[in-house]
Amino acid sequence: MSQIYDMIIIGSGPAGLAAAVYGQRAKLDLIVIEKQMISGGQIINTLEVDNYPGLPGIGGFELGQKFREHAEKLGTAFVTDEVKEVRINEDGTRTVVGAEADYTAKTVVIASGAEHSLLGVPGEKELTGSGVSYCATCDGNFYRNKVTAVVGGGDVALGDALYLARLCRKVYLIHRRDSFRGAKVLEDKVRAAENIELVLDSTVEEIRGEGQLKSILVKNKKSGAETELAIDGLFIAVGIVPESRNFPFLKTDERGYVLADETCETNVPGVYAAGDVRKKQLRQVITAVADGANAVESAVRYLTEQ
Repeated sequence: MSQIYDMIIIGSGPAGLAAAVYGQRAKLDLIVIEKQMISGGQIINTLEVDNYPGLPGIGGFELGQKFREHAEKLGTAFVTDEVKEVRINEDGTRTVVGAEADYTAKTVVIASGAEHSLLGVPGEKELTGSGVSYCATCDGNFYRNKVTAVVGGGDVALGDALYLARLCRKVYLIHRRDSFRGAKVLEDKVRAAENIELVLDSTVEEIRGEGQLKSILVKNKKSGAETELAIDGLFIAVGIVPESRNFPFLKTDERGYVLADETCETNVPGVYAAGDVRKKQLRQVITAVADGANAVESAVRYLTEQ
């Protein structure tokens, strides 16, 4: 008979790693399943995290590694595998089906996070990795002294534009509205940057190039005018999509975010949602970490009552 863990944590971003720390301190027999070779989730692609209390200006990659090191120091076992589904068994256990093996536990914390949204325009799929990127801090260094563009209007887009402005000769920031939804402090820095040109009330209609990005077609929503911008790199920052598709038994909102309150309890007893996959007001490292702690607290209560 295969081992039955107290808890399986799916994902090792801040939520999953916090759950691992709290789970170990609660003396739970647990494992963390992560499909990537590295932990940290989306923060590893963030140049600088300036709003995590006590660690101002820490690099996202460094912060992610510190979280993992803490979990490992407490004895957390990590398994590299891609979760395909979770089965709810008649005996009250849950089986996590991976690409490499199956794993069984009494409770499951789903901290699978979210993935980047696509623009969905011609040329995007074909030129991804050949000029089109979703991570400025990952790929920005390839475009030193070149011309790039960022699409989006939130914190990530504003931050990406500022990061690229340090490296690139020129950065276009394209947003479909005439105002930004990101933090005012970031917006002020963007507007003050001499090599960032704002292209507002505009959308990218097509990404052009044969094997390598050459230009983008931009349309002004008010005038209808179309302009072709010659660029070397395009960075898309238009939001995220929750990684919840492998858990159809969970109740979600219309966008796919799992419905769970601050206890992280889902509609299935013994299954918890933590981090960016959960429907909530604010998706930041600090709220993901709080989710991980709350999920374990709820799981411990559930295990005690069984």
